[in-house]
Amino acid sequence: MLYNSTENKKEVVSASQAIAQGISKDGGLFVPQEFPSYDLDTIKSLTALDYKGIAKKVFSDFLTDFTEDEINDCVEKAYTAEKFGSDDPAPISYKKYNGNDVGILELWHGPTCAFKDMALQILPHLLTKSLKKTNDGKDAVILVATSGDTGKAALEGFKDVDHTKIIVFYPVDGVSPMQKHQMVTQEGANVNVCAIEGNFDDAQTGVKRIFTTEEIANELESNNMMFSSANSINWGRLLPQIVYYISSYCKLVNDNKIKLGDKINVVVPTGNFGNILASYYACCMGIPVNKFICASNSNNVLTDFIRTGVYDKNRSFYTTISPSMDILVSSNLERLLYKLSGDSDTITRDWMTKLKTEGKYEVSDEVKNAVKSSFYGGYCDDSETKDTIAKMFKEENYLCDTHTAVAVSVYDKYVSETGDKTPTIIASTASPYKFSNAVLNAVDGSSADLSEFDMVDKLNELTGVDIPKPLSSLKDKKARFSNVVKSEDMPEYVLKTLGVK
Repeated sequence: MLYNSTENKKEVVSASQAIAQGISKDGGLFVPQEFPSYDLDTIKSLTALDYKGIAKKVFSDFLTDFTEDEINDCVEKAYTAEKFGSDDPAPISYKKYNGNDVGILELWHGPTCAFKDMALQILPHLLTKSLKKTNDGKDAVILVATSGDTGKAALEGFKDVDHTKIIVFYPVDGVSPMQKHQMVTQEGANVNVCAIEGNFDDAQTGVKRIFTTEEIANELESNNMMFSSANSINWGRLLPQIVYYISSYCKLVNDNKIKLGDKINVVVPTGNFGNILASYYACCMGIPVNKFICASNSNNVLTDFIRTGVYDKNRSFYTTISPSMDILVSSNLERLLYKLSGDSDTITRDWMTKLKTEGKYEVSDEVKNAVKSSFYGGYCDDSETKDTIAKMFKEENYLCDTHTAVAVSVYDKYVSETGDKTPTIIASTASPYKFSNAVLNAVDGSSADLSEFDMVDKLNELTGVDIPKPLSSLKDKKARFSNVVKSEDMPEYVLKTLGVK
């Protein structure tokens, strides 16, 4: 299995090189040249496996330069009951909303209480093995831009990992108080956290610029270091996400919710397009999917794109109660466009160049039609998000966070518009306690007069929903990091933090 850049097919690398490097030298993203094909017999065989077993199968098909022992070691260390609370890191809760049966795929039982743990608990193991294969002797410098959850999950995954250093940038006013507290109190000798003046897109653009600046790369090279990424632009982040969609389909079969071969719908609250892309890739492999429902908040650039074929980031940016989705540049959409354009690097590069220079592009009619046939785009505002949280708790005694609520709300709109009752999985991406202010306000109208942890306690008292230990244990932890820089000063901050300037 080889990989090439979405913007330059001549750059061909192994799986380990794609993971170690993170992003192509030209700024494109690494994609597999082909996808393994899982027929119904293969899927049936997977229904007999637990989560780890399915993960080992999927990884072995994509990471062909890893040995069986290496893959086993990565999986066994990542998906432990100690980290995820049980032997099943991605359980499904079956609920109703407005009379519609849904399976809530809970992806937040890991050490940072967000879906990013599903990939970022295994990425450090994949990366360190990849470095040994491709860049033995070099330290990896992990740069991360985060809208909230990726940052903490990456910090937790990489803390004190040998031969790695990690620097996380987050928008100073663009994450929840709990998300910020998780990051700035992070332990580990090799970690660093810094806020930027700006939004997530500014942070993400800044990180990508650092990655592709030759002078900075040369500076690291002379100090025996190399950049890598823990964002979803790294193939080692995206691949583990494919696993839980395959696992979910197997669970639906085993739980007699569907028959083998039946199609399902997948609903994903989406910002950077990585999580929903993983479900699309699972479908490319053979998992039967009827419709991918892309749920956005008021930053509805993806909704407009799916409906019109025009991607236009030249619009107002909204700070919402679902901050992990406050994104106007959805990086992983590039991977989808590459595939839908017939694996054309020239066409994909042209669209991405227009995005950088003009802030917008329009895809061909052929790609527009392909997007519309597979995807549905919808969005809801903060008021609708809160209404959904309140209704889910009142009717189902189920407490969901602000991102999952966006997905539930958009799914309800989809059913109302289409009448489609296909069995559905909704990706639940975070614990409600990471957004206590908004969730508490939704449930009983409480204001934000309380401190963050007082709100956590009140929400627990009101709902009876257990507080995850990784969050309750943060209450008395002191902040280690308080730096704030302008986005244009990010390169200098990185070099100074690494001690090479």
